[in-house]
Amino acid sequence: MAAAAREGIAAPSRGLNHARMNILSVQSAVAYGHVGNAAAVFPLQRLGAEVWPVNTVQFSNHTGYGDWAGEVFGEAAVAALIAGIDRRGALAQCDGVLSGYLGDAGIGRAILGGLARVRAQRPGALYCCDPVIGDSGRGVYVRPGIAEFLREQALPEADLATPNAFELSLLTGLPCATLAETKTAIARLQTMMRPAGPRAVLLTSLQAEATPEGCIDLLAAEAGAFYLLRTPRLALAPNGAGDVIAALFLFHRLRRGRVAPALEAAASAVHGLLRVTAAAGGGELRLIAAQNEFVRPTQRFRATVC
Repeated sequence: MAAAAREGIAAPSRGLNHARMNILSVQSAVAYGHVGNAAAVFPLQRLGAEVWPVNTVQFSNHTGYGDWAGEVFGEAAVAALIAGIDRRGALAQCDGVLSGYLGDAGIGRAILGGLARVRAQRPGALYCCDPVIGDSGRGVYVRPGIAEFLREQALPEADLATPNAFELSLLTGLPCATLAETKTAIARLQTMMRPAGPRAVLLTSLQAEATPEGCIDLLAAEAGAFYLLRTPRLALAPNGAGDVIAALFLFHRLRRGRVAPALEAAASAVHGLLRVTAAAGGGELRLIAAQNEFVRPTQRFRATVC
């Protein structure tokens, strides 16, 4: 279906690509390991983007360990940080806004307030909403009200969305057991997104009836077209991989202006990251060891129209 070629990602096209890219990233952060901003910021920087990270929580480590230290920042604290960045005149140069895990719905309101500041000064900026709610293995793991906030307030402002299959089904109320069902659910999600934007969706995990054993599919859509990309499934599922691919998808969609090459570049880089992590024995993502994969992936996977 999707062939792999051992080559680097092709040179970017003209336009925004040759200028410095500025991204406001508002999501969780940990001191140990790599999730949220601790996963997204370095790959973006390695690609040459200027990133302004605003942390919605600051934990010692991700919560999957069972215990952690730290705190969730409130709506006022997050809003104040974004306002401070705005006073530097930076938001007028912002190309993209990225949001991920929300500690509570109030933080989401602060993010949308920041987005409004950006769009008032930079109307062409894109907002990528990674609607973190849960997954098929764990169910919903965010606080009450988060899923409703994402569905009713964040997605209507989003230009890009990067749900997993569990989140796509929960947000749309539609099943995602087959490729046809998943395409219908993505089309429904697109109707919930900002009409003036590209309504680009990246489904970060798909195990449909046509997905071979030992493989994982990714599905992207924009402007009525769907693109499927298949990679080998690696024997690990580290926390933070979804945060990395959301950041890379935003970066490459901004850089290339089309969803198919953004899917290829993001998926190829993350597969390289996971392969390096697996070779090191798993555990936390090996962002530093795999840093060249973000710039020139060892293996490039091709998307096909489906």
